Amino acid sequence: MANGPRESRLRESVKREAERLRRAEDDAGGLLAQTAYVGTLAVLFVLPVLGGGYLGRWIDDQLAGYSVRWTITLLLAGVGIGLVNVYLFVRERQ
Repeated sequence: MANGPRESRLRESVKREAERLRRAEDDAGGLLAQTAYVGTLAVLFVLPVLGGGYLGRWIDDQLAGYSVRWTITLLLAGVGIGLVNVYLFVRERQ
């Protein structure tokens, strides 16, 4: 009877794992759902970068002389904001 408790623990473990795999398969969705997810991630990252670049370029154009200081600064800020957006979105979905 030494195998009794071990066998029941193994059965329970296998049942839990099978249920987890079934739920993951149901939640995965199809190709369209995955494409929408990746597209959302892209938009969450790209929009702050583009917005920062355009805003920085506009500010640099308003100032006298040639400068890209604001463009570079706001591009980097847009990258940071985009990364935070993607991180928060992915963390929320898990």
